[in-house]
Amino acid sequence: PPAEEPPLRMNLRSKVDGQPAYVLHTIPFRETSLIVEIFSRDFGRMALLARGARRPRAAIRGLMMAFQPLELGWAGKGEVLTLMKAEWQGGQPLLAGEALFCGYYLNELLMHLLPREDPHERLFECYGDMLKRLGADPSGKVREADLRSFEKSLLQELGYGLTLDHDSAGEPILPDAHYTYRMEQGPVRVEHAEADTRVLRGKTLIDLAEDDFTDPRSKAEAKQLMRTLIGYYLAGKELETRKIFRELQEL
Repeated sequence: PPAEEPPLRMNLRSKVDGQPAYVLHTIPFRETSLIVEIFSRDFGRMALLARGARRPRAAIRGLMMAFQPLELGWAGKGEVLTLMKAEWQGGQPLLAGEALFCGYYLNELLMHLLPREDPHERLFECYGDMLKRLGADPSGKVREADLRSFEKSLLQELGYGLTLDHDSAGEPILPDAHYTYRMEQGPVRVEHAEADTRVLRGKTLIDLAEDDFTDPRSKAEAKQLMRTLIGYYLAGKELETRKIFRELQEL
């Protein structure tokens, strides 16, 4: 029997040019090529084959860097398409220090949580803005508010948005009350802390909603909450950036 016609979406995507994108990860392929995982504005996360990109004199070799804005063109059909063109757009400082480490953390989140070929234009803009903020301080210092804001945006785009303005009973969050955050339910008010339950102040939830981390306790509790939520959606998979950071702290 004749082969089935490929889906219409794949026909439309057989050739793309001038697509804003960032490199998330590269994997050596055969002797001279790379498989490049990208995050594109209109097509989401994709895998492209960069033929000859590992050759010493390849023009494209220096462009396959993470955190730099690119315009890409590709062609083909299937799960891995062929990279045809790459142009550097400039304007993004190189990341250093903590900022570089956090950039890799963001890329790991996108690699593990974003399905392929699922466009998220708003998240793409958030990612680009986050890179600009990370590169704005030459010392490489990172603001907790920036990381928490991106994590919230990522979960929101994936359909896992946080409930921060009311509890599971529909009551407004009270700054002096205490809550535990339960998956699929949101904040649940508690009178007494249980031994195996992490308890948050209502003020922490309010501060997280407003990206306000001037209160050290809110900063610490919000970080732990976001770590727990992201860990849940990663299904127990440990991120390499967290593992390396923990090892560096031990040293």
